Formats: sequence, C-alpha cells, structure tokens
Amino acid sequence: MILGATALGALLGRRVRHLSESLSEPFGVLQGALLGVVGLILAFGLSLSLSRYEDRRAAIVDEANTIGTTYLRAQTLAEPIRSRSLQLLVAYTESAIRISEYAPGSTTELAVTANEDRLQRRLWALAGKALDAEPIASAPRLYVETLNDMIDAQTVRIAALNNQVPVAVLLLEVLGASIALGLLSAYLAVVGRGLAGVLLASVLVAALLFVTSDLDRPTRGPIEIPDKVLKQQYASMQLLPAATAPPPAAR
Repeated sequence: MILGATALGALLGRRVRHLSESLSEPFGVLQGALLGVVGLILAFGLSLSLSRYEDRRAAIVDEANTIGTTYLRAQTLAEPIRSRSLQLLVAYTESAIRISEYAPGSTTELAVTANEDRLQRRLWALAGKALDAEPIASAPRLYVETLNDMIDAQTVRIAALNNQVPVAVLLLEVLGASIALGLLSAYLAVVGRGLAGVLLASVLVAALLFVTSDLDRPTRGPIEIPDKVLKQQYASMQLLPAATAPPPAAR
C-alpha cells in the first residue's frame, strides 16, 4: 500500500507539473504537516508493540519460575500425592510450552489452555488432600502457596498473549503513512526533484510497520516470544527429583 501510494503520488505530480507555481507551496505545507503527524503515530504504534512484547517476555519467565518452585516444593509432599503431583506438573509444563506454538485466540490455543485448566484443577484437588492429611505441616502449606502463584502466572501470560495493539491503530498507521508519502512524492514530482529519497523513505516506513505488526504477533513471524526458559524447566523435570518423599515417621 505504501509503495503503491508513493508511485501514484509521483504519477499524479508529473501530470500536474505544469501547475508547479501554484501547487508547490500548498503541497509542501500539507505534506510537511502530514509527515509530522504520521511520525508521531508510527512512534506511538511501535511503543505499544514494544511494551506488549516486553510484558509477554516477562510473563513467560515468571511462569517458568513459579512452575519450577512448585515442582521443587511438590517433592516434599507425602506419597502418593507427591508422585501424582510431580507427574501432573510435568504435563502442565509441556502444555505451557505448546501455547507458544499457536496463535492467540485460535481454536488450538484455546484447547491447550483448557487442558492446562483441567490440570490445574487436578493439582489443586491433590493439594487439598495434602492439607487435609497434614493440616499443620509446613510442606503442604508452602506448596499450596506456590501452586496458587503458578495458576495466577498462567492467567497473566494468557492475558499478555491476547493483549494486542488495536487494529484501528495499525490501520491508521498504514493509511496515514500511505497518504503522507503519496503527497510527498507528488510534491517532489511537481517541483521536479528526484524521487530516490521518498522511495527510500517508503521502504523504511514499510519496514517499520512490518516490525510493529510482527512484535504484536508473538507466535508468528520472525520475532517471536522465546520459550527457552520453559523448555529448560521441562528438561530439568526429566531428571530424578532432588528431594525424596518424607518417611512415614516424619508425616
């Protein structure tokens, strides 16, 4: 759209070049004002995308940390709740990694999220049984605390993935940049200046808009939210648990 608007503006400018004396000044003022406004809009859109990208990165790190803490504390629970909880936490981490593979709001992503919710309910039910068995013990109470944090972290991450820049803002950027660059190329054509500069500007603006859109699509495109920290957490869960279950006498 931007390159097409630039070419169209150059074509129209050449056709009315014979009116350069009367059109050059109005065109110059108009395109200068529009370029300033579009520059602000582009900066605003990029800022929104960057802030959301950083929020998603922080959310996935926070979720990985809470899963790791929950897994460690689950190792201190009494059997058989300990083994069942550890297995569910491994499956939960695998499901959390899969969320990074699907577009937010898609049917597949919703199915994976629903599976995580079911695992959360099963883990919470086991945590309740652990508290019932040992209501004054420290291990179940600490485990319940971090399990609750893990559930909250998942909610924050899903919300961050679905928190995208409004479509109206992106459309305003594209349309505004197209109109401004079209008028700029028309003005240069009217006054008989070279168009190499405006073509370069069009390419740069198009690249900026592409980056802005890509930052706002966390699971698609060249720029994605890295899930390496979750994969590392999942890999550590494949090792033998560092802590053994408490002996019956310690319960």
